[in-house]
Amino acid sequence: MSIKYDIMVVGFVGGLGLAGCDNAVDSDSSPQASRSESVELDIPPRNQDMQQILRGGRLYQQNCAQCHGKLAQGAENWRQRDADGKFPPPPLNGTGHTWHHPTDVLVEIIRNGTAALGGNMPAWKDELSEQDIEDVLAWIKAQWPDEIYASWYQNNQR
Repeated sequence: MSIKYDIMVVGFVGGLGLAGCDNAVDSDSSPQASRSESVELDIPPRNQDMQQILRGGRLYQQNCAQCHGKLAQGAENWRQRDADGKFPPPPLNGTGHTWHHPTDVLVEIIRNGTAALGGNMPAWKDELSEQDIEDVLAWIKAQWPDEIYASWYQNNQR
């Protein structure tokens, strides 16, 4: 890949990080803390491997964005079943339910898809290596606002 492309992806990832600063997350899926409360979050350290996040961003755009959206925003009506009775692709940017799942569950969902769960997501085990899957998840987690990441981290440690 070109340096120009890498710089564009870094800017994209950085811009999404800044966009997350307004804490505009869906109230149905975000941790319950009132904005009026002065809650000090113990934010755990994030994956700071920018090369992994860049690789994951490229892989995400190539393989996942078609369904989950370029900004990981998911399908517009992701909470409503479609004509086949299945749910459309959810957001992965922290406004959906992805952060409720531990890493091993997210890996399994990417690896094996959601057909066995009644979903439409294909299995990626023949297309993406284990490292590719880890890279995509690093990119997805980099999209989550600090509050969401902290809640996911606490749940993932259990």
